[in-house]
Amino acid sequence: MGVSMSGTSRRPIPYGRHAVSEGDIDAVVATLRSDFLTQGPKVAEFEAAIAAYTGAKYAVAVANGTAGLHLAALALGVDTSTRVITTPITFAASANCIRYCGGSVAFADIDPETLLIDLASVERLLESKPRGYYHGLVVIDFAGRPLRLDAFRRLADRHGLWILEDACHALGGHFVDDTGASQRCGNAVFADAAVFSCHPVKHVACGEGGVVTTNSRSVYEKVVRYRSHGITKDPALLQDNPGGWYYEMQGLGFNYRLSDIHAALGSSQLSRLEEGIARREAIATRYDDAFRGSAVRTFGRPDRGRHAHHLYVVEVPSRREVYDALHERGVLAQVHYVPLHTMPYYRDVGFESGALAHAEAYYERALSLPMYPTLTDDEQAYVIDAVLAVVKAVA
Repeated sequence: MGVSMSGTSRRPIPYGRHAVSEGDIDAVVATLRSDFLTQGPKVAEFEAAIAAYTGAKYAVAVANGTAGLHLAALALGVDTSTRVITTPITFAASANCIRYCGGSVAFADIDPETLLIDLASVERLLESKPRGYYHGLVVIDFAGRPLRLDAFRRLADRHGLWILEDACHALGGHFVDDTGASQRCGNAVFADAAVFSCHPVKHVACGEGGVVTTNSRSVYEKVVRYRSHGITKDPALLQDNPGGWYYEMQGLGFNYRLSDIHAALGSSQLSRLEEGIARREAIATRYDDAFRGSAVRTFGRPDRGRHAHHLYVVEVPSRREVYDALHERGVLAQVHYVPLHTMPYYRDVGFESGALAHAEAYYERALSLPMYPTLTDDEQAYVIDAVLAVVKAVA
């Protein structure tokens, strides 16, 4: 059934939107007027604030979340001999970071109830090969829902794997482990390293930016070195030291630094993180209540812990028609994500559609609705009414 829902003059409502306060502007202006625009004190301040918030021992600010994943993979030793398991329901960078280093990836299916990488699917992949065939896991806190990393840590330890947590959606989220302890996403208690994104639609925006967290001194030192051309000036790490001017390039690195301008914005935004998550929780609760009993499937949140609600993901019938009709009405819903194993690049390296039933079934119906702290009650009411009307029309 075709659906037409045009005719609104309302400002378009995107799936995500950044919010910049006067305090953010003041922080950036103060940095612009300072002695450092890059490689100055604001980056270290931002790193210290993220480490303190997450509980990780170390935090390294980088150019973006993708750079963080790449550097973390390098620091964990990924090379052409490395095989890693990840999920197809994620942004491309979660798998690409392994490919950048020359490694190969395998995709596990998702849990259809949580949309997170499925522990049993990972275990089947591991048991299908000799011990030592796989070397690591890249796991994702998709949409902001924290993965129960303690269970994955036990599995990884049995098979000798490292874990890289892609927490780009989940700053501020946490889960409760088997001991009853609250574990913040990115605290690196169960993962060897974690990565956050500071893209404009994320919880803390730097414009562009990312952060790697870890409790490993070795991983930390490698990420710091790799983010700046593989160069170090640390006297404790130099192989030679003829004078104060001296530095060494000890490996092939990259220019993945974050500027002080971006870091100043990030620090200011971090000060409002809890307020933003509380607003996201209220928006999610209103959506949950509005769609209960309808043809819109929602996914709720963990019984214990806290969902960070980067995305509000639903499943709808006739997704293409619903998507098009919502866009006609100015509700700019999005789809997260096209399964990675179906992308032309990954098909060309040997992956086939049809192999991951839950991921592909989810994708056929998936839709992300507007979710950001500055979404007003009036805007959300409009979105809800539009979604219910469109879904009813196509059912």
